[in-house]
Amino acid sequence: MAISKFSNNAIETKLIHGGIYGDELTGAVNVPIYQTSTYEQEIPGVHKGFEYSRTGNPTRKALEALIADLENGKAGFAFASGLAAITAVLSLFKQGDKLIISDNVYGGTYRVLNKVFSNFGIGFTAVDTTDISKIEEAITDDVKAVYIETPTNPLLGITDLQAVSDLAHKHGLLHIVDNTFYTPYIQRPIEQGADIVLHSATKYLGGHSDLIAGLAVVNSDELAEKIAFIQNASGGVLDPFDSFLLIRGIKTLGVRLDRHVANAKKIADALKESKDVKKVYYPGFKDHPGHDINAKQAKNGGAMISFELTEGHDINKFFRSLEIFSLAESLGGVESLVCHPASMTHAAIPKEVRDAVGITDGLIRVSVGIEDGDELVKDILQAIESSN
Repeated sequence: MAISKFSNNAIETKLIHGGIYGDELTGAVNVPIYQTSTYEQEIPGVHKGFEYSRTGNPTRKALEALIADLENGKAGFAFASGLAAITAVLSLFKQGDKLIISDNVYGGTYRVLNKVFSNFGIGFTAVDTTDISKIEEAITDDVKAVYIETPTNPLLGITDLQAVSDLAHKHGLLHIVDNTFYTPYIQRPIEQGADIVLHSATKYLGGHSDLIAGLAVVNSDELAEKIAFIQNASGGVLDPFDSFLLIRGIKTLGVRLDRHVANAKKIADALKESKDVKKVYYPGFKDHPGHDINAKQAKNGGAMISFELTEGHDINKFFRSLEIFSLAESLGGVESLVCHPASMTHAAIPKEVRDAVGITDGLIRVSVGIEDGDELVKDILQAIESSN
């Protein structure tokens, strides 16, 4: 739970120096990889702060301090995947409890609620959280939390963080935010009243498609104690080497995201101008629903885009025609990716539910990388032309 001396610095500085910086023993500017499972004790129960690496590891501790610093939270926790972090947070609830969630939430979140936590009597109601009145209508005595994504995955819906926090706290509920799409470089939900922030750190925070990790940040000592207990008791912790890689990835988050976003704006503009594109979802557009709210709570519109082609296009031919973009799940790496949410990332959501919220069979999601922006535009437009 250590707060670094850089806590009040700009985010660009905290990305490099936040949390636990360097190694006091040797003067190394990077925290070492403490590749150990256990630690020697002087006498039973007397040790140097670490006893077993599931419970605590110095490399993981440095990462956890860093993400807490970046999100301006009380404490951070690192897990073996984004879904492991989500599972730990959902483990705060008990039989009979219910959550309100965003209606086009990530498919893995929907799946773990619908197929795993439902077995323990924990329920959920999916609503359009961009409409605060719909959240309020869904609040009943058994609701204990509001769980949102903003932007949502994959339709990039924008929810007013402060309004949801105010509403949740008025009713004594937790406000949980998945901040994967934006990261603390673009948006910091705890500053808008959120209680818990989640990340699939596999994505932008790692940034190089070479690790799987999840992070959680909490805004209170009480929640920190509860999540620490769950993390240790359930054991889904991040290993030392991936903790080291994630710290390294975070150091370049700012410069990477600046390039990601610049390229995304170019592609979004090109898609919007194309006669072969029916609809483009991108929070950076002034006519995107919730743009003004997004501008109030986030630095920019991020680097994720979703779009639909006009009738007559062969979506599989579009995917096969791409030369730079790769058809793959995940997002946030330096390379540009496209995916088909209905059959890939959101396949766990029943078709009738997908259709109802707009995750159509023709929807394409784009994770814009840091390659040459003009070449990315050229590639996506030629693939659209080839799909006729």
